[in-house]
This record gives sequence, C-alpha cells and structure tokens, in this order.
Amino acid sequence: MSTITQVEEPAVRARSVKVTLNAQQPALPDINTLRKAIPAHCFEPSTWRSMSYVVRDLAMAGALVYGALTFIPSIENPTYRTLAWIAYGFIQGLVGVGIWILAHECGHGAFSLHRHLNDFVGWILHSILLVPFFSWKFSHARHHRFTGHMQKDMAFVPRTSPSYFVRSLAGVFSSLIDLEMLEDAPLVNLVRLLGQQLGGWQVYMLLNATSGEDSMQDQDAKWWRRSHFDPFSGVFRPQEALYVLISDLGLALVAAGLYYSSLALDWQTVFLLYGVPYFWVNHWLVAITYLHHTHQDVPHYDGERWTFVAGALATVDRDFGFVGRHVFHGIIDTHVVHHLFSRIPFYHAEEATKAIKPLLGDLYHSDDRSFMGQLWETSRSCQYVESDPANPGVLKWAQ
Repeated sequence: MSTITQVEEPAVRARSVKVTLNAQQPALPDINTLRKAIPAHCFEPSTWRSMSYVVRDLAMAGALVYGALTFIPSIENPTYRTLAWIAYGFIQGLVGVGIWILAHECGHGAFSLHRHLNDFVGWILHSILLVPFFSWKFSHARHHRFTGHMQKDMAFVPRTSPSYFVRSLAGVFSSLIDLEMLEDAPLVNLVRLLGQQLGGWQVYMLLNATSGEDSMQDQDAKWWRRSHFDPFSGVFRPQEALYVLISDLGLALVAAGLYYSSLALDWQTVFLLYGVPYFWVNHWLVAITYLHHTHQDVPHYDGERWTFVAGALATVDRDFGFVGRHVFHGIIDTHVVHHLFSRIPFYHAEEATKAIKPLLGDLYHSDDRSFMGQLWETSRSCQYVESDPANPGVLKWAQ
C-alpha cells in the first residue's frame, strides 16, 4: 500500500506577482530554475546519517528520564526538587521537538530513499509523542501543496476580520474602549497566545482548526467529523482510512504504556516525566509553525492569484540559535527551502538555502530577531488579513 510522501510541485509554473504596496517585485522564478541552482547531493538523503540522529535524540531522551528518576526524587529540599523537575520538563521538551522533526523528515520522504523505512520510523517516533503519524502526514502534505492559499491551505490560514473573542469583548466594553485598542491590549494578546500555545495543537488535531474552508476532502463533513483520529473524517480520502487506523493503533500502544507506567510508578511521576514535556513539545511546534507562516511582510493569496512558488515563498526563516540549529535540526532556520523542496534532508537545507538566495533576492523572507519576542509581537500585529487594493488577489496583514 502506498502513502503520500512527495509534497513538492516541480511542474508548477509561476506567474508574476507583487507582494507589497511599495515596490514592484521581480517575477517569481520557476521551480525548476531554483532546483537547478541547488547542488544535486542536497536532494540525496543518507539512511545512516538520518538514523544516527534518531539514535542520538532517543539516547538523550532516555538519559534524561534515567537521570530524573535516579536523582530528582533524592533531592530533599522541595524547592530545589521542584526546580529540578521544571528544568527536566523544559529540556526534555526541547529534545522531544528534535524527535518530532525527525518524524517530520520521514513524512516528507527526506529521511531515506526507502519509503517503508520512512513510514515505519516516522510512525514509531510520532507515536511516542502521541502524534498520529499518517493522519498528520496526509494533511501536512496538503499544507505544503497549498501553502498560502486562503481556501485550501491546511494550517494557520488567517482570519479576514477580527476574531470572535475580540469582537465579543468589544461588544461588552464598547462604551469604554474601541475595537482597535482592544485588539492591541496586552491582556487580550496574552489570553490569545495562551490559548494558542497550550491548546492549539489539540484543537487542530480534533477539529482541523485554522485550515482553509475548501481544504477538506469531504466539504460536507460536520464539525465533529474533522478529527485527525477519525478514519472516516472529512480531512481524509477513503483510501487513507486504514493508515489513520494504524496511526490510532500507535497512539493506543503508547497510551497503554503510560497507563502501566503510572501503575508501576505513580501518575504524578509519569505526568512529570511525560506530560510536562508533552506540553512543551506542542508549544514549540505550534510556535514554530505559526511564526513560519505569519509575518507582516508575508502575503496570502486567493485561489486565482495563488501559485505553488508564490505560496512556498510566503514563509519566513527565523533564528533560534544553537537550539534551533542543533536540537531542532534547523527546522526554524531553513523553512523557505523546505517549502520549495520538502524532500531535501534537514542536514542539507542550509546549503540549499544559500544556493537559492541569490535567485530570490527580496522574495526571500527571514527574521533574526528574538524568536519568543516575535511570538508576542506577531500575535499582536498579525491578527487578520485584508485585500490589497493595489494587488488584486493578494491579502496582506491589516495594519
């Protein structure tokens, strides 16, 4: 049985578009022109090299668990013991993101040249993190296929008006504060960010939240039939149902392992060992995806104006220092080239990025400001998009 791994669109021909009001942008380069600029070896994954990162990351995760179980309970001072558990949860969360990214490589076929190995390793790694591998893989492939498409993208499609939450607050406090001031209020931004970072991943998995209105495979599916855990969800094609069940099996096996671990230890210890890092992993993954696709300089497109290259270039490379490059496997730093050619292994992505930057010029977007600082600022300044009157079919972030 075959599964989807190829998500780039090399045959797509780009049309010339403008993405800002201020300047005429050059024509978008053809996808094949960009491909030819990248050294051929960048498209060749090494099974052994990829597996070495799996061994490394799993070894780090295992060592952290061993160290936590061996040493933290023996710390007599409750304050120091609490701080040790907090440090463990944070660090294990970082390692968990690295494992998540390796499964992501598998989903794109960038882990190795062997499809069945990619699927097996990806299923194992994502199941460990309670991610339904094949379910995610199918919807994520469509996100790559339609990045920046207002109707068909599968992730972080922006609103075209203020959120219901903000409008409801504006209605309650209409006599005290206007809508624009409320949108920028720090407390409102904090509540919005907390909801996104703590529950955004779960809501996406259960309800396909933030996807485009035409992104479903079954457009008539009710809201309760949009889950990534439902084999007959409107998110998937009928032939994908078996793989969704296999994904669910992986989750059930890990859930059973956690249950029996809680009997052998106790549920509090299992929560500290697994639950806290789980929330950290999901926080980082939501933040990374959000900041890759949300930036004042990055447009979105309606169906008539969208092209594959235009959408792929509507992404942003960001910087997270040592952790981003060596623990998160460069996913933050090299996302633009990843959207153009998703089968390039992460360890070749930096070289590929350098190869295409001269061709892209101002069409290449990057931002090396504080990652966490930009999470706050982007949530405040990028709340919904509106049509660009100078560029029909292009939508920009409302000022």
